[in-house]
Amino acid sequence: MWNLVTLDGFFEGRKSWDIGWHDTVWGEELEKFSLEQSKSIGALLFGRVTYEGMAGYWSKEKGDIADFMNAVPKVVFSKTLAKADWNNTRLVKQNAEREVAKMKKESGKDLYIFGSADLSSALTRKGLIDEYRLCVAPIVLGGGNPLFKESSELLKLKLIEARPLKSSGVILRYEPRPP
Repeated sequence: MWNLVTLDGFFEGRKSWDIGWHDTVWGEELEKFSLEQSKSIGALLFGRVTYEGMAGYWSKEKGDIADFMNAVPKVVFSKTLAKADWNNTRLVKQNAEREVAKMKKESGKDLYIFGSADLSSALTRKGLIDEYRLCVAPIVLGGGNPLFKESSELLKLKLIEARPLKSSGVILRYEPRPP
């Protein structure tokens, strides 16, 4: 999973796609990191809301990251979406956890989740996320949509890497530990 998150744990503000705070950490370093990690991505996984936002944004953009986002294979999980028109996208209407478990058994590059907190939560509960990559922005929103949803289960993580950025953000990489 790769996400930008505020210091108080939100991946978007109080309204859907309220992500203007991303500008507090976006810059040359984070763009370079994004392009670096794109080399290991075999497919992007999205929930419906994130898919619609990403498709609406990236399909109109230009540049290296836009080229990657428009070309990489994408899978959108939605029971309500009628079709997925963004280039190289497959729509899955059935059980996301079962489909991701199946995809993880296939050989190839890594699967990444961008945004998609509800999908991430479902996959976390099933132990299907192998690494959490977060860029913590030096901002406190005071409210919004939390990246990690309420759960009765404890999620223990082991720090793999902490990389400070000139923007005062920090890229954190964690792997899950057994309960």
